[in-house]
Amino acid sequence: MSKSKFVINKIAKLFEQSLVTYSDLSNEILNILKSKKEEIIYKLEIPSKEEFDILKKRVENLERKQKIKKKKKYNSKR
Repeated sequence: MSKSKFVINKIAKLFEQSLVTYSDLSNEILNILKSKKEEIIYKLEIPSKEEFDILKKRVENLERKQKIKKKKKYNSKR
């Protein structure tokens, strides 16, 4: 019985080590993919969500000011 227990313990230890290795490997792959994604975003100069929202508000403000100026100009010609 001690031999079978020894074999079972070795198999369990091997299985445990393979799970730890798989977990570490999957974490490493995810980190590599994240860094590649960030690198591509940086190269394409894609703005973040916050930057995009700020730029959108600026454009809306400029459009509003332009409409106001057009209205004033149109009303002054009358």
